[in-house]
Amino acid sequence: MTIGRRFRAVPVWTALCWLAVAPGAGWTLARLVGLDRGPLVQALAFTPYAAAGSLVPLVLALALRRRWPAVVAALTTVALMAMVAPRVLPTPQPSAGGPTVRMLTANLLAGAADPRTLVDLVRTERVDVLVVQEFTPTAQAELDRLGLDRLMPHRQLNPVVGTPGSGLYSRHPINDGGIRQLRGGWGFTQAYASVTVPGAPPVRVESAHPAAPYALDQTGHWRTDLAAQPAATPDGPLSILAGDFNATLDHAPLRALVDTGYADAAASVGAGLTGTWGPYDGDLIPPVVIDHVLVDRRIAVRAVAVHPLPGSDHRMVLAELRLPGTDG
Repeated sequence: MTIGRRFRAVPVWTALCWLAVAPGAGWTLARLVGLDRGPLVQALAFTPYAAAGSLVPLVLALALRRRWPAVVAALTTVALMAMVAPRVLPTPQPSAGGPTVRMLTANLLAGAADPRTLVDLVRTERVDVLVVQEFTPTAQAELDRLGLDRLMPHRQLNPVVGTPGSGLYSRHPINDGGIRQLRGGWGFTQAYASVTVPGAPPVRVESAHPAAPYALDQTGHWRTDLAAQPAATPDGPLSILAGDFNATLDHAPLRALVDTGYADAAASVGAGLTGTWGPYDGDLIPPVVIDHVLVDRRIAVRAVAVHPLPGSDHRMVLAELRLPGTDG
């Protein structure tokens, strides 16, 4: 009877191993081929957690000496780590010899974010360019009351009650400004302008805010808005696209946008896994990275830091950038 039970136990443990390995393998396949559809859109945002969790079935399969489940688990872990690890490994930067620019993006949560925290950061960090999302008339008035109009006198603003508003502030002169109206269904707008920093070519800056895939019937709007984001112009003017993208680097539409000639500033300096959205308004959601500063690959990234913003469900992202000089 003992021998019989032993042989019956072998397939049970093997089945257990396959059950443990299968979810990670499926996740890896979805991420590799870009299956950003339905509930997978939200799930793929948590790929870094899946990468860490993939070690559990690997250890289980090794402990139980199940060869093929262990092989699949090992391949899953290697693949997921290969996708995530570049975000914590600094990459070589271009030899830009122009001025330094400090770029800040902040989602104001329909104007509920604390304006003093934002203005204090602009002042103490000497921010050169600020882009805001979910920007309201009340937020504009409070920011100006606290001195933002004096710190950053150049602006392209579209304050709107609720979440569609957008704004761009600058210490330096701007021109060719405007407001992009997204068509994805949320009515989000995106302020943009060309910023002229002494000693550097003009830089086109836009405040990005595609629709959020908060429900299954919204994922189409999300894809539409991401597809409408301005591509990089590697053979043309410099460009920076910063804001709340409602997408991580594990989403294929955002990776496609980056591949047009942008670099993700945080990932460039090894800070690409520092959360910017999730639990900051009390929700029990693991932090994910959906706020980004995408820079033209001719722009060098010197540092990226994430700062709290009371009253918002997002954190602010501050990037220190070095532009090319006017001589190229």
